[in-house]
Amino acid sequence: MGTKANKHRGRNRYHGRGKKAGRGAGKRGGRGNAGINKHRVMTRIKYMPNHWGMHGFNRHPSLRTVYVTANVSQLEEMAKGNDTVNLTEMGIDKLLGSGRISTALKVIVEEASAKAVAKLEAAGGSIVGGDDDWEEE
Repeated sequence: MGTKANKHRGRNRYHGRGKKAGRGAGKRGGRGNAGINKHRVMTRIKYMPNHWGMHGFNRHPSLRTVYVTANVSQLEEMAKGNDTVNLTEMGIDKLLGSGRISTALKVIVEEASAKAVAKLEAAGGSIVGGDDDWEEE
């Protein structure tokens, strides 16, 4: 306790601490997020404009389709010198078309993007997989 408070001790109502200072969270307007919808509302509006309301959405997990994917650029590394790559055995569901490929590979996968099919066929390879349209016969 400071000397000012000591001088006031017993002589007045607040003992030198002012009206509410020194009693919990008085002068600072509460603890934590107290008052964000009342006396601290302008702070929220200015510095946290997206504080109120809902933002975005999440689909129910049963409606989501999450693929385990691989890119065309990774195929040569996965092949390890072979001319065939079985992505379904590796647990990969879909082949995407990012990157380049120069070797002719036969790829076994359930699904593939149109770009991936085009790049593989341009390199002289082929895709075998699910009951999709890209299968060569």
